[in-house]
Amino acid sequence: MNITELLNVNLIKLELTSKTKEDVIIEMAKMLDEDGKLLDIDKYIKAVMDREKEFSTGIGMGIAIPHGKSSGVKEPALLFGRSTAGIDYKSMDDELSHLFFLIAVPEESSNEHLKILSQISRKLMHKELRDSLMQANSPEEIITLLQK
Repeated sequence: MNITELLNVNLIKLELTSKTKEDVIIEMAKMLDEDGKLLDIDKYIKAVMDREKEFSTGIGMGIAIPHGKSSGVKEPALLFGRSTAGIDYKSMDDELSHLFFLIAVPEESSNEHLKILSQISRKLMHKELRDSLMQANSPEEIITLLQK
């Protein structure tokens, strides 16, 4: 499964309004819920927050990839959010996070979220892509960049 199959223009927010790690998870989960990807938003948020307690998904280079596996998820989905100002996500490199990829997978999916994580991580190793995602002006442009 390609990550761009899990993404659509309704699941892309070019300017997140959140200022904290917890708020960004809630803000993005609401978008998943509005797009019909969740069965129970509270269960899903709890799964993501519990995962964050284990170890921050702020991987550095301005990127955070929060994710949750939950019975509150109807179907696999990926959401992209961007914060120009940056959010303190307790990243490994202690830098602010600007690019957020929220992954949602149903409880019964085996290792689907790991495959999605792997695809995103490989793509985001390239500074050129990270810079392009920061400069993109539309959800469609984000999808095009991630398809490359």
